[in-house]
Amino acid sequence: MNQASSIHSAERYFVPAPSKYPIIGALALLLFGAGAALWLNRAPSGPWLFFGGVAVLVYMLFGWFGQVVRESESGLYGRRVGRSFRWSMGWFIFSEVMFFAAFFGALFYARVLAVPWLAAGANEALLWPGFTAAWPTVGPYLPSGADPFTPMGAWGIPALNTLILLSSGATLTWAHHGLLQARRGQLKLGLALTIALGLLFIGLQAYEYGHAWAELGLRLNSGIYGATFYLLTGFHGLHVTIGVLMLIVMLVRAFAGHFSPERHFGFEAAAWYWHFVDVVWLILFVVVYWL
Repeated sequence: MNQASSIHSAERYFVPAPSKYPIIGALALLLFGAGAALWLNRAPSGPWLFFGGVAVLVYMLFGWFGQVVRESESGLYGRRVGRSFRWSMGWFIFSEVMFFAAFFGALFYARVLAVPWLAAGANEALLWPGFTAAWPTVGPYLPSGADPFTPMGAWGIPALNTLILLSSGATLTWAHHGLLQARRGQLKLGLALTIALGLLFIGLQAYEYGHAWAELGLRLNSGIYGATFYLLTGFHGLHVTIGVLMLIVMLVRAFAGHFSPERHFGFEAAAWYWHFVDVVWLILFVVVYWL
């Protein structure tokens, strides 16, 4: 076997050494969860455990991802490891699909099934006089402490945010084409534009929340509409924030000279995640804001 084929064989079959970071991550989640539970029950140790878990989690993320980046840039990952990364990211995104499917399912059940059932029963006049199967609704009765609210319209900030996210998908695809064609400037500019659009989306959503809370009276206790509205849009906003952080890391790596037209799965993984977030928003805009 000549030297070239030996290098190719080693590159193909290399498997990374066992890592300590999964155990550290499990410890972080244990501290995080226990701290949150104790904090909710007003235990003095709750905040300390909670923020301790957050600190350990941040340490794990920097340490583990840094190790992966170093191994990747050293050329240690072969085709089998690259294939495992792609399968792992694919299954992770699938788990996120099921995560949002559960929340969209809750909205479907409440809006399409539960509300008509509550208004169609033989005893509705006795139990909930005047209740009709209309959406949005708080339900058959107004929860304690809740005020009447105005539903969020689709053609203000939500429509603008839709345009922003669609544009961010285009700028990220443009950056990807730049990477494939070895145009580093296009890669960096496309990533920077995508990050800027993502931050603009987050800022506008924060403004929208303030407007909904203070001026529209739309709160978490505004019945089933308020609960599903903040649940779906809030978790999507969290995912946009995570996606922006991933893209910032990709931009830093691009400035450090990482990625090549042949080897750039880190960038691809972040791009897959961002496009997933875009698709979820399109569905969310239609079923939460528009219809």
